[in-house]
Amino acid sequence: MSDIPPKLAEIVDEFASAPREVVLEMLLEFADAVPPLPEELKGHEGMEQVPECQTQFFLRAEVQSDHTVKTWFDCPLEAPTTRAFAGILSEGLEGATAQEIVAVPDDLYSRMGLATAISPLRIRGGTAILARLKRQIREQEDTRA
Repeated sequence: MSDIPPKLAEIVDEFASAPREVVLEMLLEFADAVPPLPEELKGHEGMEQVPECQTQFFLRAEVQSDHTVKTWFDCPLEAPTTRAFAGILSEGLEGATAQEIVAVPDDLYSRMGLATAISPLRIRGGTAILARLKRQIREQEDTRA
């Protein structure tokens, strides 16, 4: 999986090889691992809402001067599956460059084997989160060029 940053590839492999009953537990662990928003983003100022998600979900990507990307996600605690997507991306993309993140395949969640554990609607929401994140990064990279 050379098209996926190393930390994210490790997470993908863990999910893909886990038995279905363990996948849900793993998702809950990632839901608990979403870092809190910094004070200046608590009102979602400068964040983008992802309307494809069944629950309110906000994200922001910021390309740093060294081309690594900082991400922020916000989703209610009552939405553990959606929060798990945020936790997976937050942990898996930490330290990744803009180019690496834009190259992440759109079928990431299918590669993880999540289609057997969660609904297609949830998968669609997770795919939309990744797509919006990648779009924000591309837009920032385009303005720098």
